[in-house]
Amino acid sequence: MTSPAGLRERKKAATRAALSHAAWSLMLTHGLGAVTPEAIAAAADVSPRTFRNYFGSREEAILGELVLRHLALLDKLRERPADEPVWDGLSQVLPQGVTEIVGDRDSFAVLAEEIRRNPAMLAQNLVVFQDAAIRMAAVFAERTGTDLDTDPVPRLLAGAVCAAISTSIDLWVGGTTDRPLPDLIRDCLAHLRAGLPVGAATPRA
Repeated sequence: MTSPAGLRERKKAATRAALSHAAWSLMLTHGLGAVTPEAIAAAADVSPRTFRNYFGSREEAILGELVLRHLALLDKLRERPADEPVWDGLSQVLPQGVTEIVGDRDSFAVLAEEIRRNPAMLAQNLVVFQDAAIRMAAVFAERTGTDLDTDPVPRLLAGAVCAAISTSIDLWVGGTTDRPLPDLIRDCLAHLRAGLPVGAATPRA
């Protein structure tokens, strides 16, 4: 049987996810100006007070949708075979996993534009990005048996991988290439795996 405490936590998680999804949907449909605590609460069928119990700002609520997707991606990395090389696991998980995080290009382009134009959105995006890097470093430390507090390798690897993801998304959203996002991610990971040889042709994983 599920304990009362466990049931409460699941309900809280569901409410948080519903609020975040409502904020994300409002931004895509009506623009950032329409995303208010009251509008988010109404869309999620809760009170504005409930919204404020879960989020400190509309920006946090909007990007909370991405946080949930990031967590799902990290779970997939944790589930890879224990003896699998880290780079192999990344190549297997990230191309499709990141594509699922960002969704379709037009929707993510709306978010990217709002982040570019709005200082509060930019600040919150940096918070989300940094949190994702820290959580990813923890996963790498677990899988490599290294100490996150004393060994720089997990943090360096997480920073490099996050940069590869960001670079791939920027190229894809910016329309500077017609290549699919998964292919861009594979190429960036291959460059990193090869030691980022400057001037070399794109290595293939």
